[in-house]
Amino acid sequence: MPKGIKDRVAIIGMGCVRFGERWDMSAEDLMVEAFQESLTDAGISRDDIDAAWLSVGFDSINVGPSGIPAAMALQLDSIPVTKVENYCASGTDAFRGAVYAVASGASDIALAIGVEKLKDTGYGGLPVRSRGTNYDLFGVTGSAPGNFAQLAMAYESKNGVSRRDLKEAMAHISVKSHDNALKNPKAHLRKAISVETVLNAPLIADPLGLYDCCGVSDGAACAIVTTPEKAKELGLDNIVTVKALQLATSNGWETRSSDWDGSYVNTTRVAAKRAYAEAGIENPKESLDLMEVHDCFSITELVTMEDLGVSEPGTAYRDVLSGVFDSDGRLPVQIDGGLKCFGHPIGASGLRMIYEMYLQLLGRAGDRQRAGRVRLGLTHNLGGMPSQSVAAVSIIGRLGD
Repeated sequence: MPKGIKDRVAIIGMGCVRFGERWDMSAEDLMVEAFQESLTDAGISRDDIDAAWLSVGFDSINVGPSGIPAAMALQLDSIPVTKVENYCASGTDAFRGAVYAVASGASDIALAIGVEKLKDTGYGGLPVRSRGTNYDLFGVTGSAPGNFAQLAMAYESKNGVSRRDLKEAMAHISVKSHDNALKNPKAHLRKAISVETVLNAPLIADPLGLYDCCGVSDGAACAIVTTPEKAKELGLDNIVTVKALQLATSNGWETRSSDWDGSYVNTTRVAAKRAYAEAGIENPKESLDLMEVHDCFSITELVTMEDLGVSEPGTAYRDVLSGVFDSDGRLPVQIDGGLKCFGHPIGASGLRMIYEMYLQLLGRAGDRQRAGRVRLGLTHNLGGMPSQSVAAVSIIGRLGD
């Protein structure tokens, strides 16, 4: 693969609002709050930023189809602002644009900001929208819970997992996220639940129950990036850098080939393999200290453990039940509550994950700070559905580690 961007880009400032039902704030208000936090964190002025990327999953609802709303809300002085939409991977894709601009030398200091204002739409989940006259003919009867319920059934069948074991593992994942969110003042859902509550909840799409599904939120998150050399000029000595950043997009293989059995997400496996190569990681199970993954449903988190290579095929449910991914386990996952409880404002979620890694690496995560030295953290976004998806994997660490 190409030589990559390992340690060529530094994160010098990040911001994130409290996710939730933010009736009191517009999308522009949310962007301003996240931006101001990141600007203060970076110790620069807005005039120092020379390019920006805005991620929004449902642009027509709140901010429109261009980068103009971000330029206006943040008062950016006629710099290029690019609007990015790539399903639930939009936030990481916007971050990728800013990172690549700095790595290439096209930008000195770049901004990535993601926002979503979904609660005002009146929908309990994602709003209904057209994806295009022809594209809407594909999967017209599908739904997000239904698509990921199929992933659960395929995983169960392929690996010979009993329904009880699978349900208990998924319940453990949901309970873990709720427990972790109790220590996160910016999380949307901050209430402990029990395994029994999860197992006895109404079914949404068999075998997924109510607590196996994440909701949606209002929210915004922001990152400011530059070169490590520029970060040092700004007086930073504990510099967080990007070790790897990879995206993989379905090309139709999953739906055209009988080789795919529906029990895993191929794009995640491809993006992870490339990211590990870029970061120089041979054994992710031993090298990674933290992970934030796309837990749109509890089964997604479980299957992702195998797709990312930190659980052996067919064993992730056992690792989950044994506490490997708990906050005090060997490899904590969703230490901030994840999509399930921190919340899921589509365009902001990828940047929120990176925000958590940034705080953890700098020892600034408060009550939820990972014990011991955090060296490498991985984030994973998944847009679309298992059979037709875009996966984004980033690896974040310190310069020199």
